[in-house]
Amino acid sequence: MNLLYANETPGALPPSWYAESAAPFPPQPPLAGETRADVCVIGGGFTGLSAALHLAERGVRVVLLEAHRVGWGASGRNGGQIGVGQRVDPETIARLSDPGLAREAFGIGRDAALMVRERVARHAIDCALKPGVMYVNHRARYDAGTRKHVEHLAQAYGHDAVYLTPEEVSARLGARGVSGGMLEPSGGHLHPLAYARGLARAALAAGATLHEMSEATAIEGTRVRTAAGGVVADQVIVACNGYLGALLPEAAAKVMPINNFVLATEPMGERRARALIRDDVAVADSRFVVNYYRLSEDRRMLFGGGESYGWIFPRDLKGFVRRRMLEVFPQLEDLKVTHAWGGTLAITPTRLPVWRELRPGVFNASGYSGSGVALATMAGAVLSEAIAGDRRRLEVMARLPVPDFPGGARLRQPILVAAMLLARLRDAL
Repeated sequence: MNLLYANETPGALPPSWYAESAAPFPPQPPLAGETRADVCVIGGGFTGLSAALHLAERGVRVVLLEAHRVGWGASGRNGGQIGVGQRVDPETIARLSDPGLAREAFGIGRDAALMVRERVARHAIDCALKPGVMYVNHRARYDAGTRKHVEHLAQAYGHDAVYLTPEEVSARLGARGVSGGMLEPSGGHLHPLAYARGLARAALAAGATLHEMSEATAIEGTRVRTAAGGVVADQVIVACNGYLGALLPEAAAKVMPINNFVLATEPMGERRARALIRDDVAVADSRFVVNYYRLSEDRRMLFGGGESYGWIFPRDLKGFVRRRMLEVFPQLEDLKVTHAWGGTLAITPTRLPVWRELRPGVFNASGYSGSGVALATMAGAVLSEAIAGDRRRLEVMARLPVPDFPGGARLRQPILVAAMLLARLRDAL
C-alpha cells in the first residue's frame, strides 16, 4: 500500500486547523522532463526543506521533489512541539552504546531546538513560536525517575530543565490523571505548517528549485525518476520519513510508518484556556502511546494521540481523538470539535533516528519517532554539511544504534498491531 495516497486526495492538504489558518503558499510547478542538479532532495517536509535551504545557501544547485505540496505530510500535521535533545534520553543512549556518544547526540539535539528559533527569526517566519514544553507523568511512580533525570541533565550537561512536583504540575495544568513532571524552558511549540511554508519560501529565496506534485518513483544510482521526468544529480537526499514506501529499502528496514491523530476544538477564550495550561506551554505525557496537547493562537485546544492498528485512518476521527481528550480534560465536554486529521510518522526500534549515507551519494534522514520539528530541521543542516565535506555530526548520528525491524516488509503490519496492543496494555497497567 502506498501511504502517499492511502488516506489522501492527491495535492490536497488534510482538513486541519493548520491548513485553514496558515498563510497560503504558491503552487510550485511539477517536474516535466529531465533536469540537472548538484543535489536532488526527495520530500518537502522539515528535513527536505531544511536541506534545500542550507544547500542553496552554500551555492549548491538543489532540486527538491515533493509528491503533493510542501508541508503536506507529517511536517504540516504534527503537534508542533519543539523537543530538546533526542527522542530517547541520554541515559538510555549511554546504556545502548556509550556515554561519549550520548553526550554528542544530546548536544546535537539541544542545538536542533536552537536552530528552529534561529531560522524563524532569520527568515521572519510567522508561525506563532512560543517557549516551553512540559512533560508530565501519568503514574506517580515515575516521579522519582524524572527528578533523577533532571538532576543528571543539570550535572552532566548544564541543561536548564526543571523538575516539577505533583503540586507544581497541578498548579500549571488542569489535566486529570497526572503527577509530577519536567519543564523544558528551551523547548517550545509552533504552527508546523506555517513553519514548513516559511522554510520553503526561504529555500526559494536562496535559489533552490521546488517541484510539487512530483513523486519520486525510483532512485537509480544518483538519478531520481518521476512519472514525468527525472533529476540527474551528483548526490541525493531522501527525506520521506513515514512516506518512504519502497523507495529506499535500506532505510525502510529500520523505520516503520504509524498513524497518529490530532483534533482542534472551537476557541474557548483566554481565561478558560489558562485554566487548562496556565503558562501556554506545550505538554506531553509519559504514556507509550503519548498524549500531547497545547493551545492554539486563537485559544483552541490542539490535542493529539490515539493508536491505529492499520494503515487506513478511522472514519470518525473527531470522535476517535475526542474520547482520548476527555479522559485528560473532562471539563471540555461542552466544546465543539471543529477539525480532526491524521498523519503518518515513522518510528524505529530504539526510537532513535536514521541519518546515514546508505548508498554512495545517497543520504537518508528519517525515523524521528514523534520528535521531528527540531530534529528534522537539524537533519537537513547536518546532511548539507556532510555533502559539503564536513561529516562530523553525521558520523555521530550514524553511530546511534538503530537495528532493522525483524521480519521485513511482510511482517511490518502484524508487528505494528502487536506493538500497539502491547503499548495500550502497558499504558493501562
